[in-house]
Amino acid sequence: MVAGEASGDLLAAHLIAAIKQHTPGARFMGIGGPRMQAAGFDAWWPGEKLAVRGYVEVLRHYAEITGIRRRLAQRLLIEKPDLFIGVDAPDFNLDLELSLRDAGISTCHYVSPSIWAWRGGRMDKIRRAAGHVLCLFPFEESLYAKARVPASYVGHPLADMIGLEAGDDAARSAARGTLGLPQEAPVVALLPGSRESELRYLAGRFLRAALLMAAQRPQLHFVVPFSSAETEAQWRTTQAAAGLDRAQAGRFTLVQRASHVALAACDLALVASGTATLESALMRRPMVIAYNMAPLSWAMMRRMKYQPWVGLPNILCGEFVVPEFLQCEAAPENLAQALLNLLDDRALRGRIAERFDVLHRALRLDAAARASEVVERLLQAPATHTPPVSSAAQGQA
Repeated sequence: MVAGEASGDLLAAHLIAAIKQHTPGARFMGIGGPRMQAAGFDAWWPGEKLAVRGYVEVLRHYAEITGIRRRLAQRLLIEKPDLFIGVDAPDFNLDLELSLRDAGISTCHYVSPSIWAWRGGRMDKIRRAAGHVLCLFPFEESLYAKARVPASYVGHPLADMIGLEAGDDAARSAARGTLGLPQEAPVVALLPGSRESELRYLAGRFLRAALLMAAQRPQLHFVVPFSSAETEAQWRTTQAAAGLDRAQAGRFTLVQRASHVALAACDLALVASGTATLESALMRRPMVIAYNMAPLSWAMMRRMKYQPWVGLPNILCGEFVVPEFLQCEAAPENLAQALLNLLDDRALRGRIAERFDVLHRALRLDAAARASEVVERLLQAPATHTPPVSSAAQGQA
């Protein structure tokens, strides 16, 4: 298995646990993070090595990343695993899957690349690389059926992990007690990303937006969850550079590996585009979505996107349920004003929460169990370049 960032580490860890229920003696190895390792995964390289986003940023680490992929492929060709599962990270995993499948090793890709949002031309590569695709969203399976790529919709693991009651008032009160946050004051969660490269572009914007809000609403408090000690250190460096006094710094509660608790505790959130936006939606929290990256990376990505939305909640709902501010539009002034508008409109926050509750129920299918059932079938089937067409495709035929 290969998982290259915090969200992939989480998905893979739950899949490992589910597979072990059917195959207790299964061994797992490759590239993964701390959650996978806690589930019994043998990490030959840590997943953080692959946690880089954006074309310019990847170029800086290109030699190291391609070197890891080459050495990993060589080692897997010697080990000859019964199945390789690439968890997300398509730019790394699809090329690896191609070489392994050419050598007769069965491959599975967990988390469909966002071909419905941008770079749809990757479908041909996916067809050649992946023996099966495990899809997290309901509309994806039919896209693969049309392209005659075996695929299964399994639901989203986050929808299983986050309870339907996680966003209610009792959960909010309990989460604030856990984090030592005031029960009555409005709380805004700031989620500037799980990668160091994301914080480089977003931490300062998020912090300045928070300070602009605090200047207008002295009772506001902020909670900032981080996926690692390194990203928390980056945020603290940003705070120090901003010259916050003791009173200003006291408004920020920093926590590690507790994003769900932070989201449960808050009234609304400012979130970097990515998996955290879906987490916020599943917690029924209104949000403002923002993103900023290197100008060259943005120029390349902008030309290739197909939809008007970038945030997953908006994509899944098919409309701008919550506002998005991208690149130069993600100015602290814009972010602060959009958040204050949400904070002042209780009726709108209620409608957003209701919409997110419907979305949560649609994605809640026990994804790890469903995915493990597909994996069991793949383990029993011989490796092939032309696997049978998925059940959805057979139904269409």
